[in-house]
Amino acid sequence: MSVDANTVRRIAHLARIAVAENEIEHLKGELNAMLAFVEQLSSVKVEGVEPMTSVTPMTMKKRVDAVTDGGIAGDIVKNAPMSEENFFLVPKVVE
Repeated sequence: MSVDANTVRRIAHLARIAVAENEIEHLKGELNAMLAFVEQLSSVKVEGVEPMTSVTPMTMKKRVDAVTDGGIAGDIVKNAPMSEENFFLVPKVVE
């Protein structure tokens, strides 16, 4: 795939960036280089390669997925201006 000057202008318009006419050729070269790199990546054989979360092998830290009530409701509402039975009280805003 190749980008021409009109495509560069359209991309700039869609991205809402001002591009001077003398910058179009330079941007055209930059975009074509990016597209060439993406085409080069598509030729890499990745069958059987496991997805990675990082460039260094590591295992993700996990916690036990246990349902609890938290046990700290009193601490959460402790600094609230008004609370009742561990619920926040707020002024009425609708009549």
